[in-house]
Order: sequence, then C-alpha cells, then structure tokens
Amino acid sequence: MLRKIFKTGNSTVVSLPKDMIDPLGVRDGSDVSLELDREHRQIIIRPVELPIAADGVDKEFARQVSEFIAEYRPALESLAKK
Repeated sequence: MLRKIFKTGNSTVVSLPKDMIDPLGVRDGSDVSLELDREHRQIIIRPVELPIAADGVDKEFARQVSEFIAEYRPALESLAKK
C-alpha cells in the first residue's frame, strides 16, 4: 500500500488507513511506540501495551482509566488542589 507523507504544523505525518489500525486495537489518541530500523530502512509502529498491575487489574479497565485521566487531567489536577 502506497501512502504520501505530508506536513501538518511542525510535524511530518503519514495517514494510516482504518483497515490497518483496527486489527491492532488502536484508534485516534492511542499511544504507539516508534522504532527506526536503519538496516532495513523501516519505521516500525507498535501499539503500547498496558501492563497488568500486580493486583491483576484488567487491561481494558486500565486502558479506560488511562483514557479518562488523559481526557480530564486539567479538571482532576484542579480538584486535587482544592
């Protein structure tokens, strides 16, 4: 599959089609890790795996909590100061 590289602001972007990211379980706002493989001239994109806590917290629950905190961080920090 051929894709174009383009600029948006100060970033260089490659759009990824839905049928490639859906099987990875990532979506808009998901964290991914990037690795440069110089030998093979490749950029490798991997979804970030949330670790299961020592007490056995479910990965899906941990993901939801992580997303909630990311979305509401300013409000949560403001409440913590009161």
